[in-house]
Amino acid sequence: MADRSGSAAAGRAATADRPRDIRNVVLVGHSGAGKTTLVEALLAASGVLGRPGRVEDGTTVSDYDEFEVRQQRSVNLAVAPLLVDGVKVNLLDTPGYADFAGELRAGLRAADAALFVVSAVDGIDGPTRMLWEECAALGVPRAVAVTKIDHHRADFFEAVAQCQAEFGEGVLPAYVPVFHGEGESREVRGLLGLLSERYYDYSGGSPVERTPEPELLAEYASLRAALLEGVIQESEDETLMDRYMAGEPLDRAMLVADLEAAVARGSFHPVLALSALSGVGVPELLRELPLACPSPLERPLPPVTTPSGREVGGLGCDPDGPLLAQVVKTVSDPYVGRVSLVRVFSGTLHPDQTVHVCGSGMTSPERAGAESDERIGPLAVPLGRQTQPVGRVVAGDLCAIAKLAGAETGDTLSAPERPLRLAPWECPEPLLPTAIRAEHAADEDRLSQAVSRLLSEDPALRVEVNSETHQMVLWCQGEAHLALALDRLSRRHGVAVRTEEVVVPLRETFAVPAQGLGRNVKQSGGHGEYGICRIRVEPLPSGSGLEFVDETVGGVVPRQYVPSVEKGVRAQMEQGVHPGYPIVDLRVTLYDGKAHSVDSSDTAFQKAGRLALRDAADRSRLTVLEPVDLVSVLVPEEYLGAVMSDLSARRGRVLGSDPAPGGRMLIKAEVPQLEIVRYAVELRSLSHGTGTFTRRYLRHEPLPQHLAREYAAAGR
Repeated sequence: MADRSGSAAAGRAATADRPRDIRNVVLVGHSGAGKTTLVEALLAASGVLGRPGRVEDGTTVSDYDEFEVRQQRSVNLAVAPLLVDGVKVNLLDTPGYADFAGELRAGLRAADAALFVVSAVDGIDGPTRMLWEECAALGVPRAVAVTKIDHHRADFFEAVAQCQAEFGEGVLPAYVPVFHGEGESREVRGLLGLLSERYYDYSGGSPVERTPEPELLAEYASLRAALLEGVIQESEDETLMDRYMAGEPLDRAMLVADLEAAVARGSFHPVLALSALSGVGVPELLRELPLACPSPLERPLPPVTTPSGREVGGLGCDPDGPLLAQVVKTVSDPYVGRVSLVRVFSGTLHPDQTVHVCGSGMTSPERAGAESDERIGPLAVPLGRQTQPVGRVVAGDLCAIAKLAGAETGDTLSAPERPLRLAPWECPEPLLPTAIRAEHAADEDRLSQAVSRLLSEDPALRVEVNSETHQMVLWCQGEAHLALALDRLSRRHGVAVRTEEVVVPLRETFAVPAQGLGRNVKQSGGHGEYGICRIRVEPLPSGSGLEFVDETVGGVVPRQYVPSVEKGVRAQMEQGVHPGYPIVDLRVTLYDGKAHSVDSSDTAFQKAGRLALRDAADRSRLTVLEPVDLVSVLVPEEYLGAVMSDLSARRGRVLGSDPAPGGRMLIKAEVPQLEIVRYAVELRSLSHGTGTFTRRYLRHEPLPQHLAREYAAAGR
């Protein structure tokens, strides 16, 4: 594969032989915060790259996909390993756009710590705050990197204050920038380490470490005091606070150790200042990553069971333990084929090893519990698109495995003699539907195969073929996610796709009881058809289906032909009458009829049943029914009124709202499906990206007559 990074990767692949020498750090934050640029700067500072690539030029290690290059934003989870003082740090770059939350969730499963990248220019958005809460619920250790501190509109201290307000009091700066000048002429001269009391002078380009002037220490004395108190409160040494208050000198190494332990516990979150473009603060971050982030030994494993579901305890990150690994991402490479990104949680992976594959069901329900044995091929260390072969991969590390045909995203790899299963991570439910069809009829079969391969790569996608509308509906996270899926179908799988408006499945039922006559008499000299039936039709409550009752007496309709009448009625109900909507929820009573000894047949009475229902429909008034969903919307309290008003405007019935954790409100409403086809996009706009919702079908209800006429006229 061609090298598209700023320069060729230098040296051999970064490897580690012990879990304690591994750090898995996922970079998260909103789109445009500078995550990918920061990865490039760290790779260059560690010597992996000769020079950093640029997002604008499409030369970064992380954004190697053609779609990413064109869009100039990340859409994939990418891995970039580097070595710092003998410690292998796997940087996991994630997309910041909400449509690609599935990639972010995979990154969280593969990582042991999260580095929140916050722009000193733009601050924090709502989705970033929600992600912080999610990491807190999972117990993921977190640190904060405030980027773009040298931008003329940047405000580092305002960004820190916002982080403290949104993330909590455990967020405290460990480094602060020192500026010279004002306004657009302001520039960053250096960084002050508050805990170490060392100054890193960048006025000459490269950092020079020296002792800071007393005036500088005095200027930031309050920030240093807050940091010390925060570290001391987290310390297990109960005498430390007393000694600090008494003015006794404190051992700096002990404070650093306490800080690292607090970060690993997830109760303390240091803030670092940097500019990835100018390089200010990058060496400091590079130095702190292996120190502040926990090793895999310090993190518990996800829940482990046997394939039958029995809980398995006592496992840890042990290279000599039983093999336990999980596929966190699957990619179809045009040159290599399928490539699986695997996190090893226990044991050691070797090339040409036979592993047991246990399906998770993340990509398709059919794979849940599926089991097979497979011989894996060579192992490789991924660096963006590139891979370099390695001889083994120990517990705690990540690797790429090519042509692992039997495993998909979320599946578990274990030893055949001791099969195990790791619980899959939670993937956001796709809620934006789009109907798709092949541009050319000859591609219809290829479209199904291409969509199947697409789903095996991306568990955040879902597809269904609606049995009523016969549309293939692709469910995505949002418009950007849809654009990526369509691009991959076209460019990667060679199937041109046309999108269509999703047809919501409307139905009909009888508004009032009616009677119908079905007369199917055809006699033209030869073998004819003869079947006559009379039926009564009554509407039933929603969801009742068809209740067929036989009240004939005296054999007017012979016993063998009564089921034929029912078949005809059912077939006509499925086909519909006038607009073609299926007819539902009826009690149909067969009470009279007539047969012929020669010309009556199963087919004749099926046709009679059809005709009888159509005749009853002509004599009655039909009501068009629309599907209604129960919608649960979770939004911050400040958007409660706007969201409830919007739901009401969509003909929704708001059932109520209840407080939810994190200062949010849970709104429940019954809303017609016709009104929420694009609600995933519209709610995101209404709540500034902070709202989420779920939906499930409740029932069909009468559609207002003016809308029914509208839809019938439009042929929908």
